[in-house]
Amino acid sequence: MAKNNNDDTTAAATDSSTKNPKKANLLDPHSIKHILDESVTEIVTGRGYKEDVTMSNVRLLMGSVIIIVALVAQFYPKKFPENREFLIGCIALYVLLNVLLQVIIFTKEKNAILFTYPLAGSFNSTGLMVSSKLPRFSDMYTLSISSADPKSVSAKEDVHLTKSVTQWFTSDGILAEGLFWKDVEGLINKYAGESKKKK
Repeated sequence: MAKNNNDDTTAAATDSSTKNPKKANLLDPHSIKHILDESVTEIVTGRGYKEDVTMSNVRLLMGSVIIIVALVAQFYPKKFPENREFLIGCIALYVLLNVLLQVIIFTKEKNAILFTYPLAGSFNSTGLMVSSKLPRFSDMYTLSISSADPKSVSAKEDVHLTKSVTQWFTSDGILAEGLFWKDVEGLINKYAGESKKKK
């Protein structure tokens, strides 16, 4: 059954690529990475994984609070130096929240492009964390799949795929979705087949 779903998904990707090919500016690494990351998200969610936007919501919430603190400090009715203590408090809170936000991004998100919930119907209690890297001045794209909760008893070994982006793009910058889809599907299957981590 899973095999048929994979075939249907790959066929859909091939069909959509012929109708609406994805094109990147080969001189812009950000454009290339964006196209690949976007495609990875489509592939993973196409396998039945539902996106977990908790981390995105936390970042948005903290960002909103930081903006509110800045606005309150800016439009506080009293003038300096009467509002000195209030401004000091706002500045300290602003810095603290920014540092906390950076810590969350550095320790939790890292290079993540997608977090998911556990696959419906599976025995796993943790979803996926999908991350990617395309270093500056390099054509080597690295895609990694790991457990969203590494401490979970159902966490599996991380799997990685590193390949030159020239393997997936034509000279015109068109993404060969069939080839890329096949590689990503293979990585997902590899992760699914990995044994549990030794505790």
